[in-house]
Formats: sequence, structure tokens, C-alpha cells
Amino acid sequence: MNKAGELMIYADNAATTKLDEDAFEAMKTYLAIEYANVSQPYSFAKSAKSALKRSREVVAACIGAEPEEIYFTSGGTESDNWAIKSVLHLKNRNKHIVTSQIEHHAVLNACRSLEGFGVSTNFLPVDRDGELSPKTLEGALKKDAALVSVMLANNEIGTIEPIRELSGIAHEHKAVFHTDAVQAVGHVPINVKKLGVDMLSASAHKFNGMKGSGFLYVRNGIDIHPYLDGGAQERGQRAGTENIASIVAMATALRKNCDRMENTIVQLRNLENIFLSRLSQGRLDYVRNGSSNHLPGNINISIRGADGEMLLHRLDLKGICISTGSACDSVNTQVSHVIKAIQVPAPYAEGTIRITFGVDNTEKEAVAIAEAILHILESQ
Repeated sequence: MNKAGELMIYADNAATTKLDEDAFEAMKTYLAIEYANVSQPYSFAKSAKSALKRSREVVAACIGAEPEEIYFTSGGTESDNWAIKSVLHLKNRNKHIVTSQIEHHAVLNACRSLEGFGVSTNFLPVDRDGELSPKTLEGALKKDAALVSVMLANNEIGTIEPIRELSGIAHEHKAVFHTDAVQAVGHVPINVKKLGVDMLSASAHKFNGMKGSGFLYVRNGIDIHPYLDGGAQERGQRAGTENIASIVAMATALRKNCDRMENTIVQLRNLENIFLSRLSQGRLDYVRNGSSNHLPGNINISIRGADGEMLLHRLDLKGICISTGSACDSVNTQVSHVIKAIQVPAPYAEGTIRITFGVDNTEKEAVAIAEAILHILESQ
């Protein structure tokens, strides 16, 4: 329900997810009872220290990493910035980054911020499905690059990139490979060793954890420079008193999501089919954006002659939450950089909306959203 007590349909799970109840319960102890600073030597801090250690082990196991390869952060933006800006400290490497045109702004703007430090960036095009071709990356790496950063799954259109092939090409050219996996962690199977990535970013609030918490995976052997200077937390790599309650919540939510992932994927694919079938029954003229290999429950459509922003607000009046354009760019409402990059035809582009279902959504809600969209457009 919303704050007025009215029924609400929330279908913007790519923007953020509801805090998992088990995660909420798990964190309470470390807010009100075992609240010690883990850096302190007294016995009162032992419980918090143990919780930190267990959480690191859980997170590592969920992505096929080693515990010492996990660094806790404030979220995806910090993790992305830390990974991207590590290029300044990589020894004996050219200061050049290769990335794609459809990355999250946490990556794009981090790359641009480095221009004043002599770092150049090549922003590679993607195909109509939003996929970066391994051949395109191969061609771009003919010139030496220190770092390649390609997101595992796109936040707007849900396309899952061929990370294993891309990381292999990067390593052939002796480049470090980072992937922004903020949208993917907890939603699709991930094993960092099988993917061959050197660094991976994640954010807890995308998989039912707390906002303001996340992690960066850094493969053993990668020389990464501390992002925050101060104390010796996170093995001297990330200063600042650890947010134990949020870290515990993150580990709890991630473990739960991974355990139920197979069933959740089936559920979300079903909701996609129900929603799109109802739109087709209404003879709506739209194109679906993204690859067939996409995040479960992520539906990005562009409707001919429609106004995406108008649809968002009209649906909001009906108690339905979706997004349009780039969900993390609340100031700008123009066609997003992702929709431009995949070259959605002009008559459709401004009518782009994104519906992202989560584990709490129902078949009834999927039908209700589709029917609301049809009704709004028919009344224009």
C-alpha cells in the first residue's frame, strides 16, 4: 500500500527492491544490541567481528569468490568508481579505458572524470539489442588499454552481455577486466571465476538488501589502490567503520535470493509473458528493447506515438510504479543514452517505459499494469 493506505502495484524493481524480511530481522541485532565497532579489541566487539567474517564468506560463496576478494562498500556507485579509478594506479600500463556506450552513469561519468588526469576512454557502440560484440572489443584493443569495463546486464533494457568472451579478449591484450554487475547479482547465476572477471561491482538494494551498502570483488593478484584513506578497515583498502547491520542484511538477502533463484526466474518469465500477451491482445504498436538473453522480469518497451513520461505519471495516479528513460537520472526526462545507443526508431523512442517485476509481483498485477497502459492510451 502507499502512504494513503491505497493498494499499490510496484513494478520498478530494477530501481530498488523491498528490504527482505529475513534481512531486516538479521540486521536488528547489530543496530540495537551487538552494536560494537569491530575495530575495538574488547570482547563486546567479538559478535560484530564474527558477523562481518560470516557475511564476507556468504557473499563470496554466492559469486564463486574467495572471502578475501570481497571488499564492502557503500553501494554500486562507489564500487564502480573504485574499480574505474584504479586505472590511475595500475603499474606499467597505459592510462586508457575501454567501455561501452550503454554503461550506467556511475561508470560513464567516472571515466569522464579521469580525463583531467591524462586518462582517455573509448566508448564502444552496441548492436540493436544492446549487446557489445566481442569483435568490436577486439578491434578497440589493438591499441593498449589498461582497463576494460563492461556491465554484466544493462539496467534499462536488461540485456546480458557476453562477459566471458569479452573478459577473455581483454586478458589476451593484458587489460584488467571490470564488470558492473549491480543489476545481475542475486538475479542470475554468477561465478566470477567462470566469467573470468578481475573486478565486479554490486549493490545490496538491488537484491532486497539495504540501500547504502554493496561490495567490490577484486581477484587475488590484482593490485588495487585504497579508494578511501583513513583507518585500516577492509584490510587497509577501504577506510571507515564498517556498517555491520547493513552488511549482515546484504549477506542474508543475497543468500536467500541465490537459494530461490531458479524458481524466481521461472516466475518472472511467466509474468513477462502474461504482461506482453495482454498488450498484444490490445493491439498496441510497440517494440520491445533488449536482447532475448535478458534479466528475468525486465521489460523495456517503446510505444509508437506515446509519451513515456505521461504514461509514468498517469500510471502513478492509478497506484502503479514503473519507470521511463533512465531511472537513476531523475532530472532529465529526454530519451536516455541507452535508447539512443540501440537506435530505437524516432516514432517510438519517446514512448519508452520500463516495467521490472520482482518476486512479490503477481499474475493479477501483470495483467492490471498492461490493462492500465492500454486504457490510458485509448483515452488519449
